[in-house]
Amino acid sequence: MNDTRKHRIQPRMTRVARKLRRDMTGPERALWHLLRSRGLNGLKFRRQHPIGPFVADFYCAQAKLVVEVDGLSHEDADADSRRQAYIEAQGMRVFRVSNDDVLKHRVAVMDAVLAAAEEQRTALDPHPNPLPEREREPEGPAET
Repeated sequence: MNDTRKHRIQPRMTRVARKLRRDMTGPERALWHLLRSRGLNGLKFRRQHPIGPFVADFYCAQAKLVVEVDGLSHEDADADSRRQAYIEAQGMRVFRVSNDDVLKHRVAVMDAVLAAAEEQRTALDPHPNPLPEREREPEGPAET
């Protein structure tokens, strides 16, 4: 099974995600336009993507990164922690940005998202372009 799809999407969550796409907040919409319009080194984000029993604001499969936009003052902090624990148990990283930062510091937010994605991608595959066998150093003691 493809490891990027190891979490099973429930049909009900797909309907919830579609509704959330229509009802995106202003900061979510602003970040979505930035994620679509900026070159992010080949990274592709999906908006309001269902992950198991939860819906992530933005999800990048290549980096296994979830970007959550919130005011950092949710009424249900317990539900947020359960969602974050579930997502991290799937081998993904959750990166949170505040509404104010998205609206006021867009360039800094985009730089932070790109840095988090590259850091996560490096953690998943520390050697994305290994040297060919003929260019590797021989292992063992050096000959004199």
